[in-house]
Formats: sequence, structure tokens, C-alpha cells
Amino acid sequence: MWKLMENLFEDRPTYITHTSIEVTDADVDSCSGRIVVNPNHHQPYGVVHGGVYCTLIETLASTGAALRAMEQGMAGAMGVSNKTDFLRATTDGVLIGEATPIHRGRTQQLWQVDVTRESDGKLVAQGQVRLQNVANTEF
Repeated sequence: MWKLMENLFEDRPTYITHTSIEVTDADVDSCSGRIVVNPNHHQPYGVVHGGVYCTLIETLASTGAALRAMEQGMAGAMGVSNKTDFLRATTDGVLIGEATPIHRGRTQQLWQVDVTRESDGKLVAQGQVRLQNVANTEF
């Protein structure tokens, strides 16, 4: 179940707003989301840019990790490493991401995210994000 998090950037658009990523479900044990691919997401060869996959992966892992960190009394979690493998080219349609924790420690977490095409269910990218639990968000 999605828990509403305070939007620290409420008074201005964020990077995620511009990507059109939609978080569809999130809790401390998983996070899922989707993105409808359009030509703005393409690289020069007409396929989805790798950064789109990385952004979807980091967004979902960070959301789930932040909820877990907040449950533990922390302010949230921030990505410190994102390793993404690109498996299949995609040109259009909807990409679905599913994030699950691999490790949730006192100071860091590791989440895995699988990205599939909605049209055929094929895995198109997979990533792991290591996150630091943070005590406050004053930087």
C-alpha cells in the first residue's frame, strides 16, 4: 500500500515529473511503476535511451527504500549506486518496473528492479540500486 511521502520539491517540478514515471504501488516490501514510452524517451537510433531505464529503476528502488527507512525512524533513503543492464531494445508501449529488496540493513539497502514490456512481458532491463538510509534531508 502506498504511503504518502512529503514532496520536498512541491513548489517546483522535479526530474521525475518530466519523465512521466507513475508509481502505481509502493510499500516497505515492494514498489511498482510504469512509464508510457514516447519519442521523447528515444536516443538517436530510435530506441528507448538507457537513462530512462536507469531512472525508472532508481525511482522505484528509492521509493521502496525510503518507505522502509521512514518506518525505521529515518528521514528517507538516497541512491549511492545504480547498476543497470539493458537486455532488449524497446521503441514504444508501456514499461513496467517491479522493485524488491535484496538487503535492508541499518545504514544501507540493496534493491533489485525488473523492467518488462507490458505488451509481451519480456524482461528488457534489470538493475540493482544501493541506497543509504538518511537521518535528515537537510543538505
